[in-house]
Amino acid sequence: MPKRNYGYEKRQKELTKQHKREEKRQRKLERSAPPAGDSRPDEPGIVTQDTSEGPAPS
Repeated sequence: MPKRNYGYEKRQKELTKQHKREEKRQRKLERSAPPAGDSRPDEPGIVTQDTSEGPAPS
């Protein structure tokens, strides 16, 4: 029976973990940074303007 190559198995496991971490990091980046072309609000009826200063001068 051949001897197992534990070093190879460990390296493959490390590469798998590294790949999964990289995918997770990419998903987080995509979630945190919305696309630049999307300028409309997420939900209708939500006003994003700052109206705390009162009505705009005419």
